[in-house]
Amino acid sequence: MWLKRTAEALALGMTAMTGGCVNVTAPDKPIVINLNISITQEVVYRLDNKAKTLIQENPGIF
Repeated sequence: MWLKRTAEALALGMTAMTGGCVNVTAPDKPIVINLNISITQEVVYRLDNKAKTLIQENPGIF
């Protein structure tokens, strides 16, 4: 019996604690997000000596 009363008192206390009011308002100024992003891509290629000489000997191959 005392357990039931304790549980009821606890539930009543928790309900009383959450009975507040929450106000949500929009800001006066717009939200500005600055994204300063710099994307740099570097392509590095290496040619085999055979391929390099083949291209030099036959420039119209590509």
